[in-house]
Amino acid sequence: MSQFSLLKSKNFGPFFITQFLGAFNDNVFKNTLMLMIAFGASESIGLDSSLIINFAAVLFILPFLLFSSIAGQITDRYEKSALIRKIKFFEIILMSVASVCLIFEQYTLLLGLLFLMGTQSTFFGPAKYAILPQHLQPSQLVGGNALVEMGTFVSILLATIAAGIIMQFDNYLIITAVSIVVLSVLGYISSRAIPNAPPSDSSLVISYNIFKTTVAVISKTRETRSIFLAIMAISWFWFLGASYLTQFPVFAKDVLHGDPSLVTLLLAVFSLGIGLGSIMCEKLSGEHVELGIVPIGALGMTVFGIDLYFSIPVHSDNLVSWSEFCSSAGNWKLLVDIAGIGISGGVFIVPLYAFIQEKSDRAHLARTISVINIMNAIFLVSSGLAGMLFLGIMGLDIGSFFLVLSIMNLVVCCYVFFQIDEFVIRFMVWILSNTLYRVKQLDLQHIPRQGSSVLVCNHVSFVDALLIAGACPRPIRFVMDHNIFKNRVLGWFFKAVNAIPIAPIHQNEATYNQAFESISDALRNEELVCIFPEGKITKTGDINQFKNGIEKIIEKDPVPVIPMALQGLWGSFFSHKDGSAFSKKPKRFWSKVTILAGQPVDANAVTASKLQNIVQTLRGSDS
Repeated sequence: MSQFSLLKSKNFGPFFITQFLGAFNDNVFKNTLMLMIAFGASESIGLDSSLIINFAAVLFILPFLLFSSIAGQITDRYEKSALIRKIKFFEIILMSVASVCLIFEQYTLLLGLLFLMGTQSTFFGPAKYAILPQHLQPSQLVGGNALVEMGTFVSILLATIAAGIIMQFDNYLIITAVSIVVLSVLGYISSRAIPNAPPSDSSLVISYNIFKTTVAVISKTRETRSIFLAIMAISWFWFLGASYLTQFPVFAKDVLHGDPSLVTLLLAVFSLGIGLGSIMCEKLSGEHVELGIVPIGALGMTVFGIDLYFSIPVHSDNLVSWSEFCSSAGNWKLLVDIAGIGISGGVFIVPLYAFIQEKSDRAHLARTISVINIMNAIFLVSSGLAGMLFLGIMGLDIGSFFLVLSIMNLVVCCYVFFQIDEFVIRFMVWILSNTLYRVKQLDLQHIPRQGSSVLVCNHVSFVDALLIAGACPRPIRFVMDHNIFKNRVLGWFFKAVNAIPIAPIHQNEATYNQAFESISDALRNEELVCIFPEGKITKTGDINQFKNGIEKIIEKDPVPVIPMALQGLWGSFFSHKDGSAFSKKPKRFWSKVTILAGQPVDANAVTASKLQNIVQTLRGSDS
C-alpha cells in the first residue's frame, strides 16, 4: 500500500492536514513579520532591523528550551487528540489578537505573540510525533513520518513564498490578519476529526519545575544510548539545515549575484529535496524502520555538500533573476547539489524519527520527543553561533563555510554510527540486499512483531543470515556453526549481531551446551532466534536433513516456529557451487533472491522432519 493512501485514512488524514496548516500558519505569520521589520517596521520600534530579526528568532526558539519538558509530560498524561484540539483553539486566540495588532501596527506586541506562537508549537510537537505510533501500524510508521516531514518542509516553503507575495499588496496588513485567523480556524476544524489517542501514562504527576523536569527527561532518555544518539543525529540535521537556509539569502545575493527570486529558487530546491528524500524512505526501507539508509543520507549530505563548493559559478556583477540563472547550463550542477543535500537530508532524518517512535518506551514517548525539541533548539542556536564564528571571526567565505559543514557532517555522523553497531550492521545489510541482490520478500508478516519465536530456514550460503536480517525489522539472534561464526570475512557481523555459535557435541561439548543455554535465554527474553537445522551449508543445492536440535529447543521453551526458505542463492559467490565459497570469481550481480515465510507452527506440533517438509515446499524446485 502506498504511503499516500494514508492521506485518505481517518487515522492520519485529519492529523496531516492539522499539522500542515499549523506549520504553514506559523511561517506565514513569522515570515511576514520579519519582512515588515526588515522593510520599515523597525523604525517604529526604534532599533536596528537586523537586531530585531535576530531577537525575534530567539523569541520563537526560546519556548522550546523552556517548556518542552512540561509539554512532554502533559502529552504523556492526557488523551492526545483532545490536547491537540485545545492547542489549536489556543492558536485561534493568538492569531485573533495578532490580527488586531497587525492592523494597528503594534509591532512590540507582535514580537510578544511570536514568543507565544513558539510556546504553542512547543506543546504541539510532542503530541505531533507521539500520536503517530498509536494511529499507525508498524509497517506504516516510516511512510507516516515521511509524509509529516514532507508536509512540514513544503508548508515552510509555501509560507515563505506566500509571505513575499502578500507583501507586494498595499493592504498587506489586512491580508495577513485575515489569512492567519482563517488558517488557524481551518486547523482547528481539521483537528476535530483526529481519532482518540489514549494517554500513555495517566498516573503521571506533572512537575512544572522547568529546570528540574528538563534535566530529568534528558537523563531518562540518555539511559537508552541508541535513542539518545538518534536524537543527537536529528538535532545535527537541524543544525546543518538551519546553517544552509540562513546563508542562502546572502549566498544568492553576494556570491551568485542574484535578485530575491534566486533566493526563493534555492529555498524551493532545498525544501522540495527534503520532501522528496522523505517520500523515498518508504521505498528504500521496505515498509519497516530501516536504519541502514541513514548512513546513505549522511554520506549524501557530505558528498553533495563538498561538490557544492566546487560547483559555485563565477558571475558578473549584474543581478540575475532565477530564470536567467537557470538559463545557463553551468548553473544546473549547483542546483542539483542543493537538491541532493535536501534529498539526502530527508533520507537521513525520517528513519531516525521512526526509530525513536518504535524503540522508545510508549509510556515515556512524548517526553522523549520533548528531548528532541530541546536539543533541536540548542543546535539551532548553535548553528547561528557557528555562522558567526566561521564567517565573522574566522573570515571564511560562504562557499568555504558550506565545505566546512560537509566535512563536519562526515565526522559527526561517523562518530554517531560507530557508537551504535546497529547503524553499521543495517547499512551493510541494506547495501548487500540492494546491490549484489534484488531481494523479494513474501509473507514475512508471519514473523511476529513482538514476542519470542524460532525461525528455521534452509542454509545455502554464507550470507543467508545477512539477507534474513535485512528482511526482518526486528533484531535476530542467529545460531550458526562455530566455524562459520569465526569466518575471517563475515565474523565481525556475526559477533556484532550477537549470534550464537554452536558445535557438534562430539567436537566441543561445552560450546554445544552453551549454545542451547543462550538460545533459551534469548527466547525467555522475548527475542527472535534463527537456526539453520541442516547444521551446515549445502554442497549440492539440495536441503540436507534437518537435525533434531530444533526439537530440543522447543521442548525446553515451547514457542511458535516460523518456517522460512531462501531461493536464488545457490550458485552465488558465497555458496559452495562449483567449489568452496569465496574461491571463485563473482559471476552474478543484482541477481534475484526470494525470502519466504510460512505459517507459524505451534510448539506442540514441531518435529524436525515436519519442518523440513514445510521448508522444502516453500523453497520449491530452486536449486
